Amino acid sequence: MSFTYHRDELPSGLRVVTIETPHLHTALLAVYVRTGSRHETAASNGVSHFLEHLFFRGSEGFPDTVRMNAAVEEVGGNLNGVTTRDHGYYYTPLHPAHLDVGMEIVGDMLTRPRLTDMEVERQIILEEMLDEVDERGRDIDIDNLSKRVLFPEHPLAFKIAGTRESVSRLTLEQVREHLASHYVTGNLVVTAAGRVKRDEVLALVEKHFARLPRGPASTETPPPLTPAGPSFHFISHDESQTEFRLSFRTVPEHHEDWPALQLIRRFLDDGLSSRLPFEIVEKRGLAYSVHASLEAFHDTGIFEIEAASAPDRASKVVSETLRVLGELCGQEVGEEELMRAKRRHRMLLEFSQDAPGELAGWFGGTELFRRPESFSQRADLVDATSAAKVQEVARRYFARDNLTVVAVGQRKGIKALERVAQEAEGLPSSQD
Repeated sequence: MSFTYHRDELPSGLRVVTIETPHLHTALLAVYVRTGSRHETAASNGVSHFLEHLFFRGSEGFPDTVRMNAAVEEVGGNLNGVTTRDHGYYYTPLHPAHLDVGMEIVGDMLTRPRLTDMEVERQIILEEMLDEVDERGRDIDIDNLSKRVLFPEHPLAFKIAGTRESVSRLTLEQVREHLASHYVTGNLVVTAAGRVKRDEVLALVEKHFARLPRGPASTETPPPLTPAGPSFHFISHDESQTEFRLSFRTVPEHHEDWPALQLIRRFLDDGLSSRLPFEIVEKRGLAYSVHASLEAFHDTGIFEIEAASAPDRASKVVSETLRVLGELCGQEVGEEELMRAKRRHRMLLEFSQDAPGELAGWFGGTELFRRPESFSQRADLVDATSAAKVQEVARRYFARDNLTVVAVGQRKGIKALERVAQEAEGLPSSQD
């Protein structure tokens, strides 16, 4: 193993993850926090993302944001922040000799933010949100739409940035309440990866995060079951292509079915030789690209297949996709294809050992919700998965009544697309 992983917990309850990779010439600092749109209400929707923006407006120790960013950039860094549905993170690459600079600035940002220029930042966020809506203000973002169908009446359906209405009404008091509730010792993980040393990292965290208030980890309400399908949902939008997503509810990463789901994802979309790109793009020319992915939360998961095509071809793309999924459900994959996917999975895990960002996300990001397994443990679980297990898992999750299809585009060809989605030909029933 080319790295050494350390997990420490300070007396305050703040967790510190250090991944020492002495063969690298870079370092990365990342702070993960267990808060996102899932931890909001309809009235406060967007507050996690809003707060993320405000952190970059300066802190008590670094009130001049130009100087704050310049100080990080001078040591090879670049301050960034991301908000998702169930967590957020702040990160910067750094020269290993100057980890202290990043730790001081990020620590001050998150523990002593000035929370200024709220109205300016509100306008920036409202402008940013225009990417997700049409000229009438309707949501046309395929991810937002599919989450709304998958998780009705649940916070996982909330938009990450919030709605125009909720963001326009957010107050400074709401932002401060969110900061006080979620930016606490039990809800953060400070992570350093690359050419770093555990003792130095711990000393810097103790110094620069000393002002972080004590508090517990956030909790979440489990999502309800998705209404039985197959279901089809369409938003008309005058574009040259129809965009669509097929979604199947699955399980979180620590579930015993996850290794098989990882292999299935590779069978379907892992280069031009995999099943969906070959059958839909290379062989039939029905679309420019098609993508399969797994999204995991700590208490549920989603298998998603997404593509865009000319409106009159959309039904053909979905029909072909369902046929390919049906083949995985109906017969075991061959030994050669199975072994190729396992080898590629293990190789890509090995590649991750050279990427501080991958290491930080694997160990630090996962630590927010559970203790992470090692790369070798994950690879061994995948290697132990049989063709019979893959077929069993495919039949379990690619069931007709577990299918949700969301489409955005012209009305042309939409009846044919709806018919294909509702029939879901080739997929088994969960009762089979």
